[in-house]
Amino acid sequence: MVQSSPSRRRVAVQMDPLEDINIDGDSTFALMLEAQRRGHELYVYHPTTLSLLEGKGTAGRLQARGRKVSVQRKKGDHAAFGPEEVLDLGSFNVVLMRQDPPFDMGYITATHLLEHIHGTGEGQALVVNDPVSVRNAPEKLLVTHFPQLMPPTLVTWDREAIVAFRRKHKDIILKPLYGNGGAGIFRVKEDDENFSSLLEMHFSQSREPLMVQRYEPAVRLGDKRIILVDGEPIGAINRIPAQGDARSNMHVGGRAERVELTQRDKEICKAIGPYLKEHGLIFTGIDVIGDWLTEINVTSPTGLQELDRFDGINSAGMIWDSIEGRLA
Repeated sequence: MVQSSPSRRRVAVQMDPLEDINIDGDSTFALMLEAQRRGHELYVYHPTTLSLLEGKGTAGRLQARGRKVSVQRKKGDHAAFGPEEVLDLGSFNVVLMRQDPPFDMGYITATHLLEHIHGTGEGQALVVNDPVSVRNAPEKLLVTHFPQLMPPTLVTWDREAIVAFRRKHKDIILKPLYGNGGAGIFRVKEDDENFSSLLEMHFSQSREPLMVQRYEPAVRLGDKRIILVDGEPIGAINRIPAQGDARSNMHVGGRAERVELTQRDKEICKAIGPYLKEHGLIFTGIDVIGDWLTEINVTSPTGLQELDRFDGINSAGMIWDSIEGRLA
């Protein structure tokens, strides 16, 4: 049962521009609405306004230019901002790290800066998710620590290794290792003559390796997003790919449907849950296709509003219960 907060907290949200979000689908917006319902004081700032000041002690060590904000579920008028001010992030109770990937050097640098204030003591703020764990857990790499749960997968820069993997599995998926939202993902069948060109295009534009996975036909039945809070599953949505697309991401036309957790889903959650809880990954979303875990999303997971509509729950409230429990 979701409880009301025992005291007013100051919450800073590190995010992409609040003005541009879809209020009917954005999980950060749901978290902000729930924080406000509990009486918390909300501020927002963009990660590019972060500044780390050294040589002056801990007070005001990490700052950002941000604005106080109130939110409401009203399209075109969902946020009211106060004047811009310099925020001492260490004076807040909670900092929500919610900007979208890509997980590039800018993202990594933000985790280093937030690490300086992360905690619950004086001059510290509880950063959600733990910035050290976020930095150490790129979504397509964290999953490789649970190989028994994964489909056949290869992470490499080596074209010959990719060719050999394709020769063995025939129907494969190519993913930029640090991509997001379905961008740059390709299904390559055994007879696809574009294979070499796709590799050339990727490696001519990026220094990142590729993740290559065996194509799972079960994706036509959906790519399940399971939401976990402190390592415990609270529900799932099924994302169905659009006709003619191998990707199920809702950013690229995937459709959300209600779905129940299977016994295999529960086994996967039980296997990874202790790691998530131990490492301060309070709000995570995992992707499951058929019987296989494909990603563990820790940077800016989505799916809360869809889950609430299907299951009639308050998922943001469950996350805030967990956050407030750590502040008690």
